[in-house]
Amino acid sequence: MENLIKKLKSPELVSSVQVYFGVLRNNKVSSAQKELNYKKSDKEHNFKEYIITNKFWYWLFYIGTALGDEVFYTLFIPFWFWNVDGAVGRRVVLVWGIVMYIGQGIKDIVQWPRPGAPVFRLHDKWALEYGMPSTHAMVGVSIPFSVILFTMNRYVYNVPFCFLFAIGWCTVICISRLYLGMHTVLDVLVGLLLTVLLMVPLVPIVDHLDHYLMTNPTSPLLLTVSSILVIVYYPNSGKWTPTRGDTTMVISVCVGILTGSWLNYQTGELTPSELTAPYPIMWPSLLMVGCLILRTILGYLSVLVLKVIIEKFFYSLMCTLLRQDETNLKQLAHSLENKHKTIVELASKYLTCSLIGVSIIYTIPQLFRFLRIERPTFFTEI
Repeated sequence: MENLIKKLKSPELVSSVQVYFGVLRNNKVSSAQKELNYKKSDKEHNFKEYIITNKFWYWLFYIGTALGDEVFYTLFIPFWFWNVDGAVGRRVVLVWGIVMYIGQGIKDIVQWPRPGAPVFRLHDKWALEYGMPSTHAMVGVSIPFSVILFTMNRYVYNVPFCFLFAIGWCTVICISRLYLGMHTVLDVLVGLLLTVLLMVPLVPIVDHLDHYLMTNPTSPLLLTVSSILVIVYYPNSGKWTPTRGDTTMVISVCVGILTGSWLNYQTGELTPSELTAPYPIMWPSLLMVGCLILRTILGYLSVLVLKVIIEKFFYSLMCTLLRQDETNLKQLAHSLENKHKTIVELASKYLTCSLIGVSIIYTIPQLFRFLRIERPTFFTEI
């Protein structure tokens, strides 16, 4: 067993995956160039050290890794609520938030580094984070499969085909992490197994928890207090990594979305549908497609404008409350010793993402209703 773990953890295994998909060492680089490259950034160094012989795999896995990234969350979550199903969306977001928090927390507890030589690192975005487990793999399981599990009894569609699609989706994400040199095989396998084990109890629990959080009068207080506590007591890795900030973003988005849903319910906007599940899926008319496009474009623009405005406002507000010079604070390097910088960044991120979450579910749909481009079933999805 020990030998198996050692093999799955080895960078040589990751390197063999890269070679299989056409990432090869650039033998034309002279020793003098190599010496010079070490004085440059890692990105420039890697560019000189490897060559891509198959562009198809490169772009497939580059796009695949983006499916577990912040950009994907930003696009997917609002689109799903505005254009697909809010009841399913709330449950999926709740599963995503819990799974991501556990995965990110384990990273900073275990503290296993990313794979080293002879692996080429084609992507440096998460290089400062630890590697075990792969939260990309965890998202690759939790989002597509929770969508299926929460819709299979709600809508009439081809479930086996969607399971195959979800498996393909997850496979591309997992291989992309090896291809880009960001994880060992063991990181990915543990991420997959951990998520499956978590989802077994989570899916039925979340199904009941969603109704409680939407109908209970004290729900916003519970969400706020619990989310702040898990962020404050997030595991200390001993060095600064962006993991805690990313986790704060995930948790605060969940809080905002659930709070927005609570507001819709408590104000009487959200009422039960007169129809009974499972619902048939019908092809949209041209008018519906036009409204969908308008909702999506207007919604994304609203979120972008809101983010630009409130992100700066909350950062300045926190600096004022802590009596810190905003310009100087931004110039300070990240470290665990910079307590004020950590507090300002986490607090402003929490407030910004929470408010955006509320807007996605509560404010922006009211705008859609005013413009008469709302999705007809949006306020019936309990």
